[in-house]
Amino acid sequence: MEVEPRLVETPQAVIAVEEHGPADGPALILLHGFPYSARGYDAVLPHLAGRRVLVPHLRGYGETRLRPGVMRSGAQGALGADLLALMDAMAIGRAVLAGYDWGGRAACIVAALHPGRCAGLVTCTGYNIQDIASSGEPAPPDREMRHWYQWYLHGERGARGLAADRDAFARLLWRMWSPDWRFSEAEFAASAAHWHNPDFVETVVHSYRHRHGLVAGDAAHAAVEAALAAQPDIAVPCIDLHGGSDGVNPPGPDASPRFTGRFERRVLPGVGHNPPQEAPAAFAAALLELAG
Repeated sequence: MEVEPRLVETPQAVIAVEEHGPADGPALILLHGFPYSARGYDAVLPHLAGRRVLVPHLRGYGETRLRPGVMRSGAQGALGADLLALMDAMAIGRAVLAGYDWGGRAACIVAALHPGRCAGLVTCTGYNIQDIASSGEPAPPDREMRHWYQWYLHGERGARGLAADRDAFARLLWRMWSPDWRFSEAEFAASAAHWHNPDFVETVVHSYRHRHGLVAGDAAHAAVEAALAAQPDIAVPCIDLHGGSDGVNPPGPDASPRFTGRFERRVLPGVGHNPPQEAPAAFAAALLELAG
């Protein structure tokens, strides 16, 4: 349900936000991941009729633009800082936050570091805050194999490959990460339009290099990154939606140790890495349960 986005001024960016429902009242903020877009929430919105819902375009996507001179950082600190700055600029004191992949990381960061701003959290695949200090530790081979795209982007060959054909790159990831999802060409094209942002490639490459300690982050977010290095607990009420067929992060043991408040994990059979687009009713139900 695409609408003309509102452009919100923040210190580092002009963030495009798609607004739905009444202009006042409790807000639900829905954050997309990589390589997806705000279009991933179109099928969720009908289930949230009458609610105030905000769907931002993340940095590097859609109509959001980073300011001149701002580092094209895709680091987790930048994503969390953007979300908090957006809430401040829109005078949103508290909201239910929801997201998957990059967006789930931003939501987890604000929930962990600013719990008073988060009325509830819907996350996908559990605790999404990166442990960068431990990123050099090898994972089991099957998990390393699933992260081939990250190793590819560590080199200039991968960066050039993403720049040359970002649509083909993303289409492959959609198929690998959601093997049971039969998305249409129209669905793919709607999200692909958001990847032709001038900051997309640089932001994506930086994200996958920073999380492995290969490049520095933006000094403006140093305090955020320092706080995240402590792997802070999340105390707000949380529902974790995990796709049973997630091809990049398949369900493992219960991901609850860092969640110290109300926590429930729901594994969604036949769903991959993109729960809001693959299981919109289940995603909306979790949101409404936390929103009350």
